[in-house]
Amino acid sequence: MDIYAIRKQKLISLIGTQRKGACAERWGMAPAHLSQILSDKTAKNLGDDVARRIEAIEKLPRGWFDSISADGSIAPDSSDTEGSAQSAADQVRQMLSRVKGLTSAARDRIIAAADETSNVITVDFSRPGQVGDEVWIAHYDVRGAMGGGEVPHDYPEMLQDVRVSPKHLREMGVEFKEHFHLKMVTGWGQSMAPTIKHRDPLLVDVTVRDFVGDGIYLFSWQEHLYIKRLQIFDEDHFEMISDNDKHGPRRIRKDETYVQARVLLVWNANLV
Repeated sequence: MDIYAIRKQKLISLIGTQRKGACAERWGMAPAHLSQILSDKTAKNLGDDVARRIEAIEKLPRGWFDSISADGSIAPDSSDTEGSAQSAADQVRQMLSRVKGLTSAARDRIIAAADETSNVITVDFSRPGQVGDEVWIAHYDVRGAMGGGEVPHDYPEMLQDVRVSPKHLREMGVEFKEHFHLKMVTGWGQSMAPTIKHRDPLLVDVTVRDFVGDGIYLFSWQEHLYIKRLQIFDEDHFEMISDNDKHGPRRIRKDETYVQARVLLVWNANLV
């Protein structure tokens, strides 16, 4: 059984007799997204980010979705909910034992990072000066279209991470609660120029899953992914606005629009 089949079965067992809509709301998912994962007619799978988020919300051990109990069963048991006896570092050691090509130094750094109680991974870059409060922000291979729409990847891959200073971001006026809520994605197209140019990296807050006021959002609409300004048009509609005058505004239904993140900063120092 592959990892996604295991996750699906454990997700079904976790939901049990609960209302799927209530579960989706609690987990910060669009109900349609959850339905696609549970459906046998679609190829939508439970990705790493969503699995880890659900585990955290449900207070399950990290990696609970990826494991089968000792007797081979999928259903949750008391040992799952009470926490794994293994430490995070022990679990990482087991995982790394199956990975080829890593140097011993790289393995040691990964294990040390897993053993940290903090969310910040400290790294010795062998250069003069103090690293200070710098942290790593994951850069995902996700392209939000500033034009006709991009079909979202089922499994976003990480590109080269970006090292930033949360203190410096706040001094620039970027508002966020925790640095691990921040991710990097890429703008694609010309419709948001000059604010966002083609292939500009964008800093987004992935905890914003609803419209929270006028701004630029990463959102899906009619199964495509967009980066556009959203404003309230009326009770049932948003107005999807492009900064490029050549692209006119469009009226889209709220119940067909699923916010994935809010854009906080264009990586050309344009605050939005």
